[in-house]
Amino acid sequence: MQNSKMKILILDDEPSFNEELIEFIESMNFQASAEELPENALNYLKSNSVDILILDIRLPQMSGIQVLKKVRKNYPELEVIMVTGHGDMDTVIEAMRLGACDFLKKPFRHIDIKLAIERTRKFLEVSRKLKKVESQYSLLSRELKKQVEYDLIGNSEALQKVYELAMTAAKFKNSNVLITGESGCGKEIIARLIHYASPRQDNNFCPVNCSAIPESLLESEFFGHKKGSFTGAISDQKGYFELADQGTIFLDEIGDMPIELQAKLLRAIESKKIKKIGDQKEYSYDFRIISATNRNVEELVKSSRFRLDLVHRLNAVEIHIPPLRERISDIPPLIDYFINQLAGEMNLPKPEITRSAIHKLQQYSFPGNVRELKNLIERAFILSKGGNLQPQHFLLDDKFDLPAQADLIADKSLKLDEHEKQLILIALEKTQYNHQNAADLLGISRHALSRRLKKFEIEADKS
Repeated sequence: MQNSKMKILILDDEPSFNEELIEFIESMNFQASAEELPENALNYLKSNSVDILILDIRLPQMSGIQVLKKVRKNYPELEVIMVTGHGDMDTVIEAMRLGACDFLKKPFRHIDIKLAIERTRKFLEVSRKLKKVESQYSLLSRELKKQVEYDLIGNSEALQKVYELAMTAAKFKNSNVLITGESGCGKEIIARLIHYASPRQDNNFCPVNCSAIPESLLESEFFGHKKGSFTGAISDQKGYFELADQGTIFLDEIGDMPIELQAKLLRAIESKKIKKIGDQKEYSYDFRIISATNRNVEELVKSSRFRLDLVHRLNAVEIHIPPLRERISDIPPLIDYFINQLAGEMNLPKPEITRSAIHKLQQYSFPGNVRELKNLIERAFILSKGGNLQPQHFLLDDKFDLPAQADLIADKSLKLDEHEKQLILIALEKTQYNHQNAADLLGISRHALSRRLKKFEIEADKS
């Protein structure tokens, strides 16, 4: 709060006192005005913004205590400094109980009122900063609620079980949670829901994409490092576990974490102690881990790419989010939600969607799940040019061919690696070997795709 913006109102029935005080307050670069009658002061407050009220206890018409009660009721953010020429301690106590922030006895020195105003100004600054933070947190909660609404819209029993299990897990702040499900089904949204519904909600939620961090930097990113501990370590750096102290760390694509780092992660979970690179000292932190993967954890364990003991540590509670194609009863309410949302955003009348269009969408496999459904409806809005949404407005043929993916899943003879390799080849073919587009179709990062190309010895370019 800048001094030039501070506005102070004086309510005292002594004109000479008011004049002297206004002159002094204005010398401090504050704005000041005065009223001699409570009625006039209350009318002034109705039409003017005031930060501090300097209020005499003994006044005509009504007492300062009565004025204070009205002010606290109608202007709760207005801070009040009480002044009096009488030493009635019962009245002083009553004023402080009602919310006065300071008290001065007449006659007082200029330095006394200056210090009282400065104390009140600092209190106002802190109070307004806290309210700003609360407002931002409330906005975040509302935005989270919106996202959770669309990812959890639907009447299917499977979806309700996901929500109920997430709410149950939220109550146990120290229990680690493993969320499984395909890309686009809302794993991070469920993780955020658990965090913000838990006792850890006032502390950090740290999302980490395990496949997006180069292997050479993984340990530093997770555990932090000391300045000079390796080439390029020009300063101390906090790791994710330190940043998530008292909060939650969300490990997305946990199945892509290198086996070497898994051992260190296991020790960190068991001891809640972290040793930074280049530091001999261990630091204790309190964090909960929510992890997520779109891969089959059991197959990863069988192929020795994921530690079984780490799985046991990560999934005290396991939540599986079913893909949209397994809960087609949720598609109509989601469609209705997105149509309403997009009509509002585009300032257009709400279009109708034909039954044949809904049927077409319910027959689709949705590799991108809810996220893809929203994109399809947005595209249909554009193609329909303000008319009803027809089947031809939903261009499914040029999407990733998930039936081919579903066929692979149904083939019990395929091993996990073979299945994964085939999916990568399909994505590359569909995107003419554009690595970024292929990674998007697969729901992984480009860096993760590059690692898999090397692992499966797939040619980076189409020959």
